[in-house]
Amino acid sequence: MRAQIGTLIVATSAIQLANGFFTTLISLRVAAAKFNATSAGLILSSYFAGFTLGALRSAGIIERVGHIRAYAVFAGSVVAATAAMPILTGPNSWVILRAIVGFGCAGVFVTTESWLNAKAQPSERGRVFSNYMVGTFVALAAGQLLIGRIEIEGSEPFHVIEALFALALVMVSTTRAEPPLVTATEKPAYRALARATPLAVIGCVVNGVVASSFYALVPAWMQGKGADRETIALLMLMAVLGGLAFQVPVGWLSDRFDRRIVLVALGLGVAAAAGAIVFLPRSLTFLMLPAALLGGFISTLYPVCVAIAHDCMPADRVVAVSGLLLLVSGLGSVVGPLIGTSIMASSGIDGVLYFMAGAAGFLALVATMSRLLIAAPPHLRRTFEILAPQAASLAHDPLAFSGDIPPDPVRVTSG
Repeated sequence: MRAQIGTLIVATSAIQLANGFFTTLISLRVAAAKFNATSAGLILSSYFAGFTLGALRSAGIIERVGHIRAYAVFAGSVVAATAAMPILTGPNSWVILRAIVGFGCAGVFVTTESWLNAKAQPSERGRVFSNYMVGTFVALAAGQLLIGRIEIEGSEPFHVIEALFALALVMVSTTRAEPPLVTATEKPAYRALARATPLAVIGCVVNGVVASSFYALVPAWMQGKGADRETIALLMLMAVLGGLAFQVPVGWLSDRFDRRIVLVALGLGVAAAAGAIVFLPRSLTFLMLPAALLGGFISTLYPVCVAIAHDCMPADRVVAVSGLLLLVSGLGSVVGPLIGTSIMASSGIDGVLYFMAGAAGFLALVATMSRLLIAAPPHLRRTFEILAPQAASLAHDPLAFSGDIPPDPVRVTSG
C-alpha cells in the first residue's frame, strides 16, 4: 500500500514540476509576444478560470468513469493542450488552451487527493499528506530552475511539460493500487459559507488576487527590464522556498493564538514586502530576501483562512468547505492578472505591487475588525495544515454535504 501511495505522490510531484515551470514560462512568453494588456491578462487568467471550473466539475467525472480513467482524461487533456500551444500561437487560442490546462490540472489534483484520502490509513493520513505537500513545494521550486536551463523561445519547453505529464499518466495508469469507491455528494451552499465565515471567504479571494498577480506578472516585468532567465528563475525560486519555509512556523502560531491576529500579521507582511520591492534597488541581491518573505506571507494566507473557516464548521463538512474556499480563491486568481496587466500597462510593476499591498492591507483591516467585534472560536475541529490553492484538499470526501452551513457559532461582544 505504501508503494502504491508513493507512486501517486511521485506522479503528482512530476506534474507540479511541470506546473512550476509552465507558470513562469507562460508569463515570459506572453511578455515576449507583446500582446496587448487585455489579451495578456486573459491568457494569464485563463488557467485559473479553467482550474476553478475543473474543481467544480471533476468530481462528477470521477463519479462517472472512476479514478484511473478520470486521471487519464485530465492528464491527457493537459498533454494535448500543451502540444497545441506552439502550433496555435494566437492570443485567443492560448486563452482556450491555458484554460484546458487549468481544468486538467484541477482534475488531476482532485483525483489524486481523493484517492490518497480514501486509501491512507487514518493513523497515517497526516504523514501521507505532509509528504504530498512537501513534494509539491519542492517540485514547484525545482520547476523554476528549468527556466534557466531550457531555451524558452521555441517548442522545446512545451515538449518537456508534455513529457512530465505523460510520465505521471503512465505511472498512475500502470499502478496496481485499487482505486477507491466513488460516492455522489450534494453541492455545498456558497451563501451559507459566506454568512458563516465571511473573513475566510474574503481572505481566500485576496489570496487568489495577490498570488496570481505576483506569480503571473513579476517574471514578465523582470524580462522586460532585461533580466536574464537565470536571475528570473532564482528570484521565483526564492519566493517558492519562502512559501515552504513559512508553513511550519505560521502553522505553530496559528494553532496557539487567535488565527485572526495571525491573519492580520500576514496581511501586513504582504503589504510591507511588496512595498519594500517598490523602494529597494532592482537587483537580485536586494530583491531575494523580500521575494522570499513575500512568497512566505502569500503562501500562508490561504491555509490560515481555511483553518479559520474550519473552526466554525461541523467536522463532517470539512472537505466540502475546503472545496468551496478553493473555488473562491480560484475566482480571485482569475481577477488578479486581469487587473494587474492593466495596472502594469499604465503604472509599471510598482502599480501592481501597490495593488497587492492595498489588497493585503484591506484583508488585515477586515481581520482586525473581526478580532475587535467577534469572539474567537475555539480551535477544536481542525488544526492548521500545509495547503496551497493549487494543491489543496480539492477532493470531495465520501462524507455527504447536506443542507446549509450553520451560522457562525461565535458571539458578538458588547464593546
